[in-house]
Amino acid sequence: MGKTSDLTAVQKAIIDTLKREGKTQKEISERIGCSQSAVSRHLSGKSVGRNKCGKKRCTTRRGDRTLRKIVEKDRFQTLGDLRKQWTESGVETSRATVHRRVLLNQKQRQKRLTWATEKQHRTVAQWSKVLFSDESKFCMSFGNQGARVWRKTGEKEMPKCLKSSVKYPQSVMVWGAMSAAGVGPLCFIKGRVNAASYQEILEHFMLPSAEKLYGDEDFVFQHDLAPAHSAKTTGKWFTDHGITVLNWPANSPDLNPIENLWDIVKRKLRDARPNTLDELKAATEASWASITPQQCHRLIASMPCRIEAVISAKGFPTKY
Repeated sequence: MGKTSDLTAVQKAIIDTLKREGKTQKEISERIGCSQSAVSRHLSGKSVGRNKCGKKRCTTRRGDRTLRKIVEKDRFQTLGDLRKQWTESGVETSRATVHRRVLLNQKQRQKRLTWATEKQHRTVAQWSKVLFSDESKFCMSFGNQGARVWRKTGEKEMPKCLKSSVKYPQSVMVWGAMSAAGVGPLCFIKGRVNAASYQEILEHFMLPSAEKLYGDEDFVFQHDLAPAHSAKTTGKWFTDHGITVLNWPANSPDLNPIENLWDIVKRKLRDARPNTLDELKAATEASWASITPQQCHRLIASMPCRIEAVISAKGFPTKY
């Protein structure tokens, strides 16, 4: 059981939501997997650092430069190896911090910070009007999906960022959408997504999702900055359909609550252990359909804390 200091921003937001729903502290602690005393301290405001979500930055800019040099020596090191070498250089930190420091450059962090600052006063009710979307890939086998490489944009073809591979697990690519009211229909994607195929997804899956979750009410659509999403023809599609699109910072999966739903699906697929591609598709669809509106509402309720965490981290990725 975690102490109050161990509670994440999402857990804290869920505690607040469940309390407003009339749940007891015992029920809340069992639901999110923490101690009842942690729930009590959070609700009473006695925990340390109650004015902000997140904590003080634990590394210096000099330490960050040291990490970048360690990464550049060998792009195929694991998080554990990176953390060990960083610790040996005098920077004691967690694996999660190592992961956050490697991925974004200063310009990207500044854009995330600017976006979060602009959105920090939005209410949960306003975020409930946003239809969040994303694509995700689900593989037949888990835990052995090849080595990760630490690289920046433009380094894809560098020899030291390449490693031979001879076997790929069967997989499916899906598109989905969610709001505070629940999830929309899941779309299985065949082949690469370009602007034309993405607009077909919008026509046949996004619009039905909006109809299911919002009815005749207005909504704002969210997607990331993938090329098919930011294409001029896609922008024209939204204009022609009178749909407002939420501006979104690049490299920000930690801000999108649908990422938490993908994690739920992946955990259920590990338990299901599908053996064929048809079984994988069926299990993926069943896992997605099992997600409840209550789960979605709690994730939407975490948006103010997600944004505050990015501000506290000065644009660095946060853990959700």
